[in-house]
Amino acid sequence: MSYVSEVMERVVAKNPAETEFHQAVKEVLDSLALVIDAHEEEYRKMALLERLTEPERIISFRVPWVDDNGQVQVNRGFRVQFSSAIGPYKGGLRFHPSVNQGIIKFLGFEQIFKNSLTGLPIGGGKGGSDFDPKGKSDREVMAFCQSFMTELSKYIGADVDVPAGDIGVGAREIGFLYGQYKRLTGKYEGVLTGKGLTYGGSLVRTQATGYGLVYIVSEMLKAKGKSLEGQTIVISGSGNVAIYAAEKAQQLGGKVVAMSDSNGYVYDPEGIRLDVVKDIKEVKRGRIKEYADRVASAAYAEGKGIWTLKCDIALPCATQNELNLEDAQALLDNGCYCVAEGANMPSTREATELFLEKKILFMPGKAANAGGVATSALEMSQNSQRLSWSFEEVDEKLKGIMQGIYAKVSDAAARYGVEDNFVAGANIAGFEKVVEAMTAQGIV
Repeated sequence: MSYVSEVMERVVAKNPAETEFHQAVKEVLDSLALVIDAHEEEYRKMALLERLTEPERIISFRVPWVDDNGQVQVNRGFRVQFSSAIGPYKGGLRFHPSVNQGIIKFLGFEQIFKNSLTGLPIGGGKGGSDFDPKGKSDREVMAFCQSFMTELSKYIGADVDVPAGDIGVGAREIGFLYGQYKRLTGKYEGVLTGKGLTYGGSLVRTQATGYGLVYIVSEMLKAKGKSLEGQTIVISGSGNVAIYAAEKAQQLGGKVVAMSDSNGYVYDPEGIRLDVVKDIKEVKRGRIKEYADRVASAAYAEGKGIWTLKCDIALPCATQNELNLEDAQALLDNGCYCVAEGANMPSTREATELFLEKKILFMPGKAANAGGVATSALEMSQNSQRLSWSFEEVDEKLKGIMQGIYAKVSDAAARYGVEDNFVAGANIAGFEKVVEAMTAQGIV
């Protein structure tokens, strides 16, 4: 049995029921087989893959808090500190009912390679809770965040572990979390990113993941003699990533015709009006179906049929495994030739394999959505230097990082004879840097 197969069997046996984690590890190890097979004896002796797939530390804790009715509620909190080989742990916090240890481990594992691709000195981590901020009052959210940070604060720090936001953790939550950290430790340091601009946050951080996604799509198209100008684009989701991907795509001449949320999607053949979406989602915290009530040219449909719409480019920006094999086939049947992942692992394994088999332009999330964590690392730099860069400065650095990621991914794929297979390229390019650091630091 090959070393890759042995490790994969061990991962499944040691982590039962953590299906998302199994999926993430298998996708990475399969695409790394070209590299691993060439160094099998060396890597096996060092137990390199065993160390790579085993988190350095997992913290699980209860989070008690009191709701507006005076009832005590109890949630579960997690922080997975997966790899510090190339820098302090870095990765978001997700507050959503679906959160469990397996999902946090999958996200933390992906984060190792994503962070490596940025070229910045940040390791891989992730955290969160099964708490749902939707429908909660500001006081309830504050009570939860303060309780959550009371425990988490023992394990994080500017040079140890720097969390950020993710699904369910926006500016409000980061503010409450940071306030409690400062209150507990007496330290005013860059321990969280995605902070408000008045207390150490960075310009462009809100836009970063969406903008970065479109910057790397633009690089992919440019390499094939194309551009975003005049392209029809479908984007799933209507949160932070989706909104700012749509904004940058429109700025570069693309036409975004559809967006969605967990209930359904809106289709606007005239092009999505982002001012309306922002008002619904960022101001009123409403549902996407309200767009169709306010824009005459739009239609709303229940369910997840957004991938049946005709488009040139598809950008899944909602959540993991939202785009399955049937969806992928529908996209291809309707002429879609480019898919880039704004969310973490939004395409199922079968969908990804179909995209690769049909040789369409496909950029996986660990490369395509790295703009958010890259800009978080830029926020860390500004905090350390007590500086604040302009919007244009940060945006230019972000664009350069995403162009660099495309170059690394493309080069790695070509070096191993799988040109334009950006799944393999992203995993290989991220892996090479991490392995070199792990090897240099000894058996730790």
